[in-house]
Amino acid sequence: MTSALEIAAAVRAGRSTAVEAVTAALARIERVDPVLCAFAEVWEAAALRGARAVDARIAAGERPPLAGVPIGVKGRHGLRAAGPLIAAGCVPVGATAVPGPGTPWQTWGLGRYGRTVNPWRYDRTPGGSSAGSAAAVAAGLVPLATGSDGAGSVRIPAAWCGVVGLKATNGRLPSADRTGLAAPGVLTRCAADAEAYWRVMSGAAETAGTPGGRERRTPTALWSPDLGFAGPEPEPVALAHAAARRLADAKAVRLLPGPSPVLEDPAPAWLALRGGGDLRTATRVRAANGRRLAALFRDADLLLAPTTPCAAHGHDGPGDRYSTALTWAFNLSGHPALNLPAGLGRDGCPVGLQLVAAPGREELLLAVAGSATC
Repeated sequence: MTSALEIAAAVRAGRSTAVEAVTAALARIERVDPVLCAFAEVWEAAALRGARAVDARIAAGERPPLAGVPIGVKGRHGLRAAGPLIAAGCVPVGATAVPGPGTPWQTWGLGRYGRTVNPWRYDRTPGGSSAGSAAAVAAGLVPLATGSDGAGSVRIPAAWCGVVGLKATNGRLPSADRTGLAAPGVLTRCAADAEAYWRVMSGAAETAGTPGGRERRTPTALWSPDLGFAGPEPEPVALAHAAARRLADAKAVRLLPGPSPVLEDPAPAWLALRGGGDLRTATRVRAANGRRLAALFRDADLLLAPTTPCAAHGHDGPGDRYSTALTWAFNLSGHPALNLPAGLGRDGCPVGLQLVAAPGREELLLAVAGSATC
């Protein structure tokens, strides 16, 4: 699959056109999506009109940073948040699948042809709620798809589909979530494409696709297998730890010795904020974890942990285990976080390594991730 930056470079240079790139994406979707069910809607006519408009911009001398890149947007209302991407030359080709009525939000998406499946194993969920976005990117239907993350809804499907998934700092980009728990994000096959997304969305579009936010020194990192409260299964922990060691071996991070960070379980607080429960509990847990994370990021640049406590489960649901166990702490705290593919489990499905940074340090996450992906 050609990356978003490669597509844009070819369109800007005249080696290809936006119409060609979008037509190819639509053909892939037509061929694969009846099985994958990654899209709830495909906007063929509108996408081709958008591609022709990008080609007209190129002919007029413009050089949009993401010229002609076909993208998926999360859900039928995803265009509302895609304005900066469209201005940068992206062409939305459809709405990616999200859970339908009566579907557990954390489990799967509902596409045009039925239940969204994991591209690695059709009997497994891709994760949610950015299910279709993760599946579409992992299967190579589009190089980039938007998501939103209120408890792990970008990072979990990214982990289970083996792609990069970035959750922005809460409040840094517009979000319709009144609780303040959700933040926009993106799913891509490589960190360079996620960085291009971020530079457009954060207002640095003129330098999208060029290295940015690179550290002059090796960032320091603390490893935690469970954040002090979760009970993850051994295999995701082992694979995530091996991925953290690879980052250290590549000099992308310097792992610090010392005890693992300990946070309070955010579940009661998160559920209270979403469900109208005991807001005093939410306030207390949020404050306690905020203090602990502030202290952690005074001593280290990054926190590394498994993204999920378990491998991708079947379509009958997760049982009693919350797939959000290791992600929703950072929706409560607001920290930016990124899933980096960590490898395949014995079942043949991917799991991920989660990178967390201090608020506003998305560029650091992307720089470190860039050392491990294209």
